[in-house]
Amino acid sequence: MRHFLDIRDFNADTLSVILDQAASLKADRKAGSAVAKPLAGKSVAMIFEKPSTRTRVSFEVGITELGGTPLILSANDLQVGRGESVSDTAKVLSRYVDAIMIRCFKHDMLLTLAEYATVPVINALTEWSHPCQIMADLQTMIERHGPLAGQSVAWLGDGNNVATSWIEAAAVFGFKLNIACPDGYAPSSELLAWARAQGADITLTDDAMDAARDVQTVVTDVWISMGDDEGTRAEDFAPYQVNTDIMAVAAGDAIFMHCLPAIRGMEVTADVIDGPQSVVFDEAENRLHAQKAILAWCVGGN
Repeated sequence: MRHFLDIRDFNADTLSVILDQAASLKADRKAGSAVAKPLAGKSVAMIFEKPSTRTRVSFEVGITELGGTPLILSANDLQVGRGESVSDTAKVLSRYVDAIMIRCFKHDMLLTLAEYATVPVINALTEWSHPCQIMADLQTMIERHGPLAGQSVAWLGDGNNVATSWIEAAAVFGFKLNIACPDGYAPSSELLAWARAQGADITLTDDAMDAARDVQTVVTDVWISMGDDEGTRAEDFAPYQVNTDIMAVAAGDAIFMHCLPAIRGMEVTADVIDGPQSVVFDEAENRLHAQKAILAWCVGGN
């Protein structure tokens, strides 16, 4: 059985197969070509403890295009919040559907669901990681700059769940990753130690300009995510805003990525996100293609 829980669970060869499939699915869709329906006759439960525009639409459209039937379940549709265990929920859903996609707060909930489910489970975001987003980001990098090995990326801002998946991807694919975070917001030291033990080239700094210098991709995320206490975050992250000064020190062909939603004037200025180096809408589109490839790999066995 094939779960898709975290980038670190896979080697580069397996993830490359999925990324190649994503590129093929994208090309076929744009050409209007007939495509295989590996999910024909299959149902996929989509559990949303946290709402999302891109995740819901991209997965629902993707499941449908692959021939499957999506079933949307909010927290109000499940008995987990009223005392039913996650393990029982996993066992019950496994009798009804062919796969489970979940977007939830606690990573432990995802892991428990995967432990007890007898169908594939896909991580569509937890507080710890966001592997589907990073697969779309990697697809975008390949489209713009070719093979991932040897590329360079700067992550500016919060060492959050998206940063976790970037760190894991750097360890798997061998691209250089510079992370610039204010004190108190760095990624897990255990995670960084793991990645470096895999041979990852990761630099952690508190200087955004140094992190962005000569890199091919600059990435950021919102400073205040759903469930975060705003506190002093706006002040703490102000020096890490992606603006034209940051992009000016990056490589000449550098791109800007953001998983969206974005707040212009906060983590990124309007002239960057709406400018010629921004690929945020290509990146958002690639959520559809990357996730179709993940679904085909997990459920269709392709």
